[in-house]
Amino acid sequence: MLAAERRNEILTQLRMEGRVIVADLSKKYDVTEETIRRDLERLEQDGVAERTYGGAVLKENTKDELPFLVRKRANVEAKKRIAARIGEMIEDGDRIMLDASTTALFVAKQIRQKSNITVITNSIEILLELSDMEGWRVMSTGGTLRAEALSLLGYQAERMVSEFYVDKAIISCKGVDYHKGITDYNEREAGIKKRMMSSAATRILAVDSNKFERVSFTKIMDFTELDVVVTDYEMDEEWKEKLEDCKVQVLAV
Repeated sequence: MLAAERRNEILTQLRMEGRVIVADLSKKYDVTEETIRRDLERLEQDGVAERTYGGAVLKENTKDELPFLVRKRANVEAKKRIAARIGEMIEDGDRIMLDASTTALFVAKQIRQKSNITVITNSIEILLELSDMEGWRVMSTGGTLRAEALSLLGYQAERMVSEFYVDKAIISCKGVDYHKGITDYNEREAGIKKRMMSSAATRILAVDSNKFERVSFTKIMDFTELDVVVTDYEMDEEWKEKLEDCKVQVLAV
């Protein structure tokens, strides 16, 4: 296992349990305790962990929202599989909207071989990723920069999105809960995601397993407002029946 992959798994454990122990991680990954301490030092430098005697704890105020560059390294393989499946759904000539999630960035990377695509996005990272695409139309929403998410938000961004209609909108979220629906950490992020979905013929939620059974701060939408969920989450029959009742197609990767 690469060091970056190990750190991503440690970060996931931190988010779920709130703390980790050096000795336990050393046994789990079959590496020295000094190696684990270096991993925890790196996570501390990234601003998501605080080292303690014998381990580390999740830094305050990071349970819901982590810096974009940290989130981009989390659960990478699952996000790549999700993006690959969504890429199969996007056809040459499509007009799409992509939010500022890390999963949407992987979708942008996945569809670079397509032709004549129009992309509307509020993601700085996606704008940079697609800046060299010839024959594409890449449009920024404008708006106010939210630095920690590298996203453009606010009234201007939402108004711009509302003025266009696209074939597909792809968003992600921070939480998917059976009863509470689809939620996000920031109300302005939730606002533009909802506007994107309202402007699309096909509404796609791209969400990895870490987001299920979680409720974040503000609601984006109900399941009835979705068309497709693409996920690596192993849903039980109760989940499948609920989404089927809401006429949502589930694509598991």
